Amino acid sequence: MIRNVIFDWSGTLVDDLPAVWRASNHVFTRAGVTELTLEQFRAEFVLPFKGFYDRYVPHIALPQLEEWFHAHFKLAQDTVVALPHARPFLEFCRREKLRTFVLSTVHPDHFEVQQAATGFGALIDRPYVGVLDKRQKIHEILSENGLDPAATIFIGDMEHDIETARHGGLGSCAVLTGYNHVEQLRAARPDVLVEHLGELRVILERHGMNWQGAVTRAGLPAEPIVTVGAAIFDAEHRVLMIRTHKWSNHWGIPGGKTKFGETSEAALRREILEETALEIESIRFVLVQDCIHSQEFYRDAHFVLLNYTCRCAGRPAVRLNGEAQEFRWVTLAEALALPLNEPTRILLEAVAEDDGVAAPRASDGSVAVLPAASHQK
Repeated sequence: MIRNVIFDWSGTLVDDLPAVWRASNHVFTRAGVTELTLEQFRAEFVLPFKGFYDRYVPHIALPQLEEWFHAHFKLAQDTVVALPHARPFLEFCRREKLRTFVLSTVHPDHFEVQQAATGFGALIDRPYVGVLDKRQKIHEILSENGLDPAATIFIGDMEHDIETARHGGLGSCAVLTGYNHVEQLRAARPDVLVEHLGELRVILERHGMNWQGAVTRAGLPAEPIVTVGAAIFDAEHRVLMIRTHKWSNHWGIPGGKTKFGETSEAALRREILEETALEIESIRFVLVQDCIHSQEFYRDAHFVLLNYTCRCAGRPAVRLNGEAQEFRWVTLAEALALPLNEPTRILLEAVAEDDGVAAPRASDGSVAVLPAASHQK
């Protein structure tokens, strides 16, 4: 039974990635090193961060690097915000009478500013910050606070967090809201991998706070999940592509699960409005796909994917809700050149058929393609 939760801070409770990336590039510039793109930074950044600096700027002493970094970070700190689902999860911990701790490399001065701005300080029993190597601190935290490792979990967004949990004999949960991509987190072998803290809360409630039950069945529904998604076109016949961490950072289409009693078209309108703030029209069914044990999706699942095309009603003013990290309006040819998740590639190739209706396709049995006229509303 879980009684204690230790949180990483950056990328788990707050989103400081843009500020850290900019401050790191400032360090590189001062050191005469080429800056990294955001995706390069996410792929290369590691903890303890001395290893990261040793790889890129070994010729500069660590105190100088830290001085440059923190001076610039202070200028960007107002961009640090609470992550979606963080406050509800902390409040959930309070209601369940769980003890809460923070174990983070974040500088104590920056932590004070951020915890005050988010109000999270009142929901944390004890913070341990400015810790360069969390593995060297975890046993001290357990001892000082009388924590039973079997009743404690560590939640973080990086491989180092999972390694720290394993080093302390704790349960480990990886979240996709921060620095490391899904492939990196999978390689660290966390007990549970979730998209965000909201998903973890559902898992814990479903299993009565029993961690072993959560680990055994986390994210595994009793039956296939029916979802809807659409290739949305604007007036210039550009298609909307979105990039998400949960699909291994590949590009795809907006969509989501259907609810009980909801028609597929109603679900499509709702999901697209929630994820992109777009109203849609001219909805047309294209094909259905079975997506089973996808290696691209962040957890094991069986989806029945109902795929559509539609048009954006009015001005295409996209506002992402946090489930996706980036969007682009591109031509169909440009979309097909992107690193797409496989179900999206199958849909777009079908849409690219001459008459815009999917024709029968060669298949290994995992994908069924139906003509638009066969769809029953």
